[in-house]
Amino acid sequence: MTVVHTVPDLVALQQRAADRAAARAGGADRLRGHIVCDGLVRIFKTDGVEVVALQGLDLVVDRGELLAIVGASGSGKSTMLNILSGLDVPTAGIARVAGYDLLTMSAKKRLRYRRHTVGFVWQQTTRNLLSYLTAAENVALPMRLAGRRGRAARRRSAELLDLVGVGHCADRRPAAMSGGEQQRCAVAVAVANDPEVLFADEPTGELDENTAAEVFAALRTINAELGVTVVVVTHDQAVATQVRRTVAIRDGRTASEVRRSARLGADGVEELVTEEYAVLDRTGRMQLPAAFVDALALRDRVRLTLEPDHVQVFPGFAGERKEEP
Repeated sequence: MTVVHTVPDLVALQQRAADRAAARAGGADRLRGHIVCDGLVRIFKTDGVEVVALQGLDLVVDRGELLAIVGASGSGKSTMLNILSGLDVPTAGIARVAGYDLLTMSAKKRLRYRRHTVGFVWQQTTRNLLSYLTAAENVALPMRLAGRRGRAARRRSAELLDLVGVGHCADRRPAAMSGGEQQRCAVAVAVANDPEVLFADEPTGELDENTAAEVFAALRTINAELGVTVVVVTHDQAVATQVRRTVAIRDGRTASEVRRSARLGADGVEELVTEEYAVLDRTGRMQLPAAFVDALALRDRVRLTLEPDHVQVFPGFAGERKEEP
């Protein structure tokens, strides 16, 4: 499915992010595979019962990309985010971020990874900031824990707050800020130690539409100006449509992708083209979109026909008598 829109400033921001990311990496030849999941499995055991949260998930994220992850509750997206941020350990498979192997990482290396390589923004605003510190002090705290103190830390704190549009909140404690201001401060805190990757779990989930737009604008600014790879888990369709790539997770696997790219229209004006793809894993499995399954009442099995340039999918009982239950 392809949809064409007039191009906003999205394309320019994407190019700026890619340029900044290439500079951080030391060259454009290192833009591939900043985050890699291959056959990722996570099994939780509770009272002898096993729950498979991830069932062989595959995902590759480019350096400098701004990616949205969507999916219903229980699909596994938050589990994946916790693994990639170093808060949880996978059961099996491959999970690599910025060259770190998250399956075999030691506790000491995992702590350093969380302090220096990745940043994280929670949905709940109260989890992101310490209530007894000002915004500037909250941003400076990760730097102090990493051994950076004094004037340089204060200067970077002020620069980051200005970058996300809340420089006026520098001397305010969280209780004196709105929810949107708190979340933008949280973004500044998350990138205080100049991480390579920023993860955000439903960062706009508790905000109204206009405030959510301001928070997402802060994430886009961080991505474009600092070249930080940004992965956002969200239910917010307004957020999901403002990124180059949206990945949908269903039943613990990547199910589909929406990609957006620019091209010249017939009138010579640049347009943003939106295309949706099903994801094919290494064994040839894919998930048909739920809307397609419902529209054709597909159940149990389907028939496939190989054509020269495509594959046709038919209901399993098309042209034959369906047995009564």
